[in-house]
Amino acid sequence: MTTRAKERTTRAAAREVPQRSEEFANVSLQSLRQQRKTLGQEENRVSYWRRLIQARMDLIELQGGDDSVRLERLRLALAETRVGPGRGALVEVMPLDDVPPLPDLESLWAREADPAVPESVAALKKDLAFAELQLSAYRAALHRRLQGTTSELIARYHEQPSLALLALPVPPDQVR
Repeated sequence: MTTRAKERTTRAAAREVPQRSEEFANVSLQSLRQQRKTLGQEENRVSYWRRLIQARMDLIELQGGDDSVRLERLRLALAETRVGPGRGALVEVMPLDDVPPLPDLESLWAREADPAVPESVAALKKDLAFAELQLSAYRAALHRRLQGTTSELIARYHEQPSLALLALPVPPDQVR
């Protein structure tokens, strides 16, 4: 066995196996897997919007510089008029019951600031920064929930390794 393989084996043996949580005591394995999948999809949507908000904040900071034509083209590419079905579907980031409220992303995204009016630009920057903060808090809450469901799945698989086989796809000819 190589040194690297020994190190991996040692690290794996040293990891603590998660324990079952009372929070998930009445949740079926199928529901737990679905919840984890849903949380992962939501985290992807939130991360997407957070990156867009950060990009828009960067654009506002750079606006008016020597590269203003290039920045204007990029701003237009990210503007509300370009939001099609793909991006529009991601506007709806709905909060879960125990996480921070989210900003109205749709109206914030559509909002324009007049570069000639510094107060307008400052207000948009402030609102974008606050939205990014809210999205970050929401994302952190999603990560905690994902960690909880993942730990519960690992604990169940550790107790009954055969449960992991239920997640494997079954060929159509073997479905009963």
